[in-house]
Amino acid sequence: MNITIIVFTALFLFVALLGLFGSRWRAGDLSQLHEWGLGGRSFGTLITWFLLGGDLYTAYTFIAVPALMFGAGANGFFAVPYAALMYPMLFMAFPRLWSVSNKRGYITAADFVRGRFGHRGLALAVAVTGLVAVMPYIALQLVGMQVVIAALGLDYAVTFPLLGSVSVPLIAAFCVLAAFTYTSGLRGTALIAVVKDLLVYITVLVAIIIIPAQLGGYAKIFAAVPPKQLLLPPAPEGSLGASFAYMSLAVGSLLALFLYPHSVTGLLSSSSRHVIRRNAIVLPAYSVALALIALLGYMAIASGVKEMPEYAAGFKSFGNNFAVPALFLHLFPGWFAGFAFAAIAIGALMPASIMAIACGNMFTRNIFKDFIAPDCTPQTEAKVAKLVAFTAKLGALFFVLKLQTAYAIQLQLLGGIWICQTVPAVLLGLYVRLDPRGLLAGWAAGVGVGTWMVAELSFKSSVYPLHLLGWTVPCYAALSALLVNLVVSWLLTLILRATGNASLSDETLAADYG
Repeated sequence: MNITIIVFTALFLFVALLGLFGSRWRAGDLSQLHEWGLGGRSFGTLITWFLLGGDLYTAYTFIAVPALMFGAGANGFFAVPYAALMYPMLFMAFPRLWSVSNKRGYITAADFVRGRFGHRGLALAVAVTGLVAVMPYIALQLVGMQVVIAALGLDYAVTFPLLGSVSVPLIAAFCVLAAFTYTSGLRGTALIAVVKDLLVYITVLVAIIIIPAQLGGYAKIFAAVPPKQLLLPPAPEGSLGASFAYMSLAVGSLLALFLYPHSVTGLLSSSSRHVIRRNAIVLPAYSVALALIALLGYMAIASGVKEMPEYAAGFKSFGNNFAVPALFLHLFPGWFAGFAFAAIAIGALMPASIMAIACGNMFTRNIFKDFIAPDCTPQTEAKVAKLVAFTAKLGALFFVLKLQTAYAIQLQLLGGIWICQTVPAVLLGLYVRLDPRGLLAGWAAGVGVGTWMVAELSFKSSVYPLHLLGWTVPCYAALSALLVNLVVSWLLTLILRATGNASLSDETLAADYG
């Protein structure tokens, strides 16, 4: 066993034990859903910073953002500005969500929607949207794990009925993930987030110093990148071009990111609304790290990674996603390559865990309790959430093993469009109250239009060209669909209020938001 695998295995086992220890850290009654699924709402500024950072900046981010820069160039950089722009929204809006959720005992965004609008159907729509949107995210974390396993050369496999040939290391990683998530809940995830983020920061800092030094400096790196990959493509005549598409992607993505169930779970686990505001101020440090991670794609181009045997070995299965692992294998000493791969692998475990927990919370509260067993005990709630979290991970594993990675990417692309359609009910619902029937109709219209747009593009892109007044406007489908959503929601609300049929049910009070 070479030094790369030894270092990787040691760090991975340490994190596995740390996750299992999480059930004893800040001990609480894990038979209660708010204790298992929200860590008892007890995390302070530092733990929340690690948890949200690890939740938002995942292993697949570490792999995919540089891969996009490596293959497509400047378009891949869009994640950096939107990640920075979303923090003012976090500062303004989400302390209100924390306050009302804490006072009313809400566990999920759909809980808030049900209480705010008094409409179980609308809450169900928000819950189902969240569940469907987050599942491909879990699968993509396992894809990131697969890339690391391939880079390490750990291609041991066994054959199972129905599943066929299965990677033993991937199954082992799945078992670790399932074990600490079930036993420790969000506490174990938070502990792992601390280690994961420290490993990522060390890896990034070393990479941006050592790799450019080996390649002759940043000037030579940028000089080696083809000019067309350094800039956005020019707009054709009569079109607003890539710059507007880039901007719309950023705006749509920043609206959606903190509405994903795992993001809401991380936020609601905070000990106070002030913790969220402090994190809105300090979390941009991760955007700096993301910008540096993106530059790894250009470093891979400058290093000639396409000619490396390490890249050729992984290209067939993983394409451009193998650029960064090949770069690390080629330019890092073996022990530090193992360290970097451990950072990526642990960066898959941690977000996959909180995503699965969010699935458990949402299914239990907004489907099981609302529609199947309204009189269930708190202990039953927690048990169901744990089982659903395990099922979500198992479904993601089956998806990765039996279906093409492209399907997970396509569903994740659709998930961003769908989750954006919850903006009127959740984000705007913190400030204004539209009629829930109008919101439900708007949600359905937005989901339908957004899905149609992506289907028209054969699921290869989420930027749909709109033809307006002789101009072609390439716009992120989520944003176009959200405009349809808002128009339908407002019009139906006005009609229902004008006819005296407005719904006035709202269990929240103005004081709950402060």
